[in-house]
Amino acid sequence: MTSPGRLEGRRALITGASRGIGAAVARRFAAEGASVIVSHEPIPERAAEAGLVVSEIQAAGGSAIAAPADLLHPEQITALVDTAAQWAGGLDIVVANAAMTGRAVWHEMSVDEWDRMQAVNVRGTYLLAKHAHRFLCDSEHASFIAVTSVMAETGLPGALHYTTSKAAIIGLVRGLAFEVGADGIRVNAVMPGAIRTEHEVELAPDGDVVTERWLKRQALQRRGYADDLAGAFLFLAGDDSDFISGQIVNVDGGWVLR
Repeated sequence: MTSPGRLEGRRALITGASRGIGAAVARRFAAEGASVIVSHEPIPERAAEAGLVVSEIQAAGGSAIAAPADLLHPEQITALVDTAAQWAGGLDIVVANAAMTGRAVWHEMSVDEWDRMQAVNVRGTYLLAKHAHRFLCDSEHASFIAVTSVMAETGLPGALHYTTSKAAIIGLVRGLAFEVGADGIRVNAVMPGAIRTEHEVELAPDGDVVTERWLKRQALQRRGYADDLAGAFLFLAGDDSDFISGQIVNVDGGWVLR
């Protein structure tokens, strides 16, 4: 007999799930029995990728739909959460994975560049939690998982606005854990290190050069890939982490050591 998956019967909304880390998490959650809402940026490329993720999940016998949302616009976040909860009949797990990235000389970037980064990455995560709150309150297994970055610990030249936004996520997670703990909702974050995703491939096609740079910082001497993070999200979403909240889980190959 096949035993039930660790997320059997649970409903999960995952932003930024058309590719990379979000897609890996969506596939793993679905394989463990969750119904998954694969949220994506509302542009043709991401919509096509999200459709492929949904098709893969369905072909494997899982349940999933794709749902577009631009996290820069608060009304789209509200609509996304409502659509997800209506389709799934509620929400048990929310993964705030979507984020804006970018490089800029710190003293040359415009106010608009700075504000857009904080709006998508920080305000978007906050609003996702805010609008999902009433649905998570009705769940017996409520878990909100944000995504920060190793750069919040290490810094990186040319990405001050991004690094600041990811550091803010850590404060948001710690504060929110106390705000909603009495409601039975756990709040945690995953902190990825240098992960070879489609986005990195687009920015740096020569993988050997990038690998040489990052391996100098890691204890484990291999690159990390999206699937390497899926287990940490599964742990934080499931019952094995039922008494864990307000924590940041590093998945970085042994880069930031505590």
